[in-house]
Amino acid sequence: MLRCRASRGGAPEDAATQEAPVFPTPLGGWRDPSNTQADLRAAFAHAGFGHITSHVIRKTTATVLDHAGLSARTFADQLGHANPSLTQDVYLGRQVTSTGAAVALEALRPKVSAHGQDDGRS
Repeated sequence: MLRCRASRGGAPEDAATQEAPVFPTPLGGWRDPSNTQADLRAAFAHAGFGHITSHVIRKTTATVLDHAGLSARTFADQLGHANPSLTQDVYLGRQVTSTGAAVALEALRPKVSAHGQDDGRS
Protein backbone atom coordinates (compact mmCIF):
# COMPACT_ATOMS: atom_id res chain seq x y z
CA MET A 1 0.00 0.00 0.00
CA LEU A 2 2.78 2.40 0.87
CA ARG A 3 4.56 1.75 -2.43
CA CYS A 4 1.30 2.37 -4.31
CA ARG A 5 0.74 5.59 -2.38
CA ALA A 6 4.29 6.75 -3.07
CA SER A 7 3.94 6.00 -6.78
CA ARG A 8 0.72 8.03 -7.00
CA GLY A 9 2.30 10.99 -5.23
CA GLY A 10 5.58 10.85 -7.11
CA ALA A 11 9.03 10.35 -5.69
CA PRO A 12 10.10 12.69 -2.90
CA GLU A 13 12.40 15.36 -4.24
CA ASP A 14 13.77 16.98 -1.11
CA ALA A 15 14.54 16.14 2.51
CA ALA A 16 11.49 18.04 3.80
CA THR A 17 9.17 15.90 1.67
CA GLN A 18 10.91 12.72 2.81
CA GLU A 19 10.26 13.66 6.44
CA ALA A 20 6.51 14.07 5.91
CA PRO A 21 4.41 11.66 8.00
CA VAL A 22 3.08 8.57 6.27
CA PHE A 23 -0.17 8.80 8.24
CA PRO A 24 -0.65 12.52 8.90
CA THR A 25 -3.31 14.25 10.95
CA PRO A 26 -6.25 15.71 8.99
CA LEU A 27 -4.28 18.97 8.79
CA GLY A 28 -1.18 17.17 7.45
CA GLY A 29 1.00 17.28 10.57
CA TRP A 30 2.49 14.68 12.86
CA ARG A 31 0.15 12.70 15.11
CA ASP A 32 0.41 13.07 18.88
CA PRO A 33 1.29 9.63 20.36
CA SER A 34 -1.36 9.87 23.10
CA ASN A 35 -4.04 10.69 20.54
CA THR A 36 -2.88 7.82 18.33
CA GLN A 37 -3.06 5.40 21.27
CA ALA A 38 -6.59 6.60 22.05
CA ASP A 39 -7.57 6.16 18.38
CA LEU A 40 -6.12 2.63 18.37
CA ARG A 41 -7.95 1.69 21.59
CA ALA A 42 -11.23 2.98 20.16
CA ALA A 43 -10.72 1.13 16.85
CA PHE A 44 -9.84 -2.14 18.62
CA ALA A 45 -12.83 -1.83 20.95
CA HIS A 46 -15.16 -1.09 18.03
CA ALA A 47 -13.87 -4.21 16.25
CA GLY A 48 -14.48 -6.33 19.37
CA PHE A 49 -10.82 -6.51 20.38
CA GLY A 50 -10.80 -4.11 23.32
CA HIS A 51 -8.12 -6.19 25.07
CA ILE A 52 -5.60 -5.65 22.23
CA THR A 53 -2.88 -3.02 22.60
CA SER A 54 -0.16 -1.90 20.22
CA HIS A 55 2.33 -3.87 22.34
CA VAL A 56 0.29 -7.06 21.75
CA ILE A 57 0.53 -6.45 18.01
CA ARG A 58 4.28 -5.88 18.24
CA LYS A 59 4.71 -9.01 20.38
CA THR A 60 2.64 -11.02 17.90
CA THR A 61 4.76 -9.70 15.02
CA ALA A 62 7.96 -10.75 16.80
CA THR A 63 6.49 -14.18 17.60
CA VAL A 64 5.45 -14.78 13.98
CA LEU A 65 8.91 -13.74 12.74
CA ASP A 66 10.54 -15.97 15.36
CA HIS A 67 8.42 -18.98 14.37
CA ALA A 68 9.35 -18.31 10.74
CA GLY A 69 12.99 -18.78 11.75
CA LEU A 70 14.06 -15.24 10.90
CA SER A 71 16.96 -13.51 12.61
CA ALA A 72 16.80 -11.10 15.52
CA ARG A 73 18.18 -8.44 13.15
CA THR A 74 15.10 -8.96 10.95
CA PHE A 75 12.80 -8.55 13.98
CA ALA A 76 14.65 -5.42 15.09
CA ASP A 77 14.38 -3.90 11.62
CA GLN A 78 10.66 -4.67 11.41
CA LEU A 79 9.96 -3.26 14.87
CA GLY A 80 12.19 -0.22 14.38
CA HIS A 81 14.87 -1.13 16.91
CA ALA A 82 18.48 -0.16 16.27
CA ASN A 83 19.75 -2.94 18.51
CA PRO A 84 18.60 -6.58 18.07
CA SER A 85 19.37 -7.32 21.73
CA LEU A 86 16.57 -4.94 22.77
CA THR A 87 14.17 -6.85 20.53
CA GLN A 88 15.30 -10.15 22.00
CA ASP A 89 15.02 -8.91 25.60
CA VAL A 90 11.58 -7.33 25.20
CA TYR A 91 9.78 -9.45 22.63
CA LEU A 92 11.32 -12.91 22.52
CA GLY A 93 10.99 -15.41 25.31
CA ARG A 94 13.89 -17.50 26.45
CA GLN A 95 14.05 -20.84 24.75
CA VAL A 96 14.43 -24.00 26.83
CA THR A 97 17.63 -25.60 25.60
CA SER A 98 18.30 -28.07 28.39
CA THR A 99 16.37 -29.70 31.18
CA GLY A 100 19.52 -30.19 33.28
CA ALA A 101 18.82 -27.21 35.54
CA ALA A 102 15.24 -28.38 36.14
CA VAL A 103 16.42 -31.88 37.03
CA ALA A 104 19.02 -30.53 39.45
CA LEU A 105 16.52 -28.20 41.14
CA GLU A 106 13.84 -30.89 41.26
CA ALA A 107 16.22 -32.97 43.42
CA LEU A 108 15.83 -30.31 46.14
CA ARG A 109 12.09 -30.88 46.48
CA PRO A 110 11.00 -33.03 49.41
CA LYS A 111 9.73 -36.42 48.37
CA VAL A 112 6.03 -36.78 49.20
CA SER A 113 4.45 -40.14 50.01
CA ALA A 114 1.12 -41.31 48.59
CA HIS A 115 -0.52 -39.92 51.75
CA GLY A 116 0.81 -36.39 51.13
CA GLN A 117 3.46 -36.60 53.87
CA ASP A 118 7.17 -35.88 53.59
CA ASP A 119 8.68 -39.34 53.65
CA GLY A 120 12.04 -38.08 54.93
CA ARG A 121 14.01 -38.82 51.75
CA SER A 122 14.99 -35.18 51.17
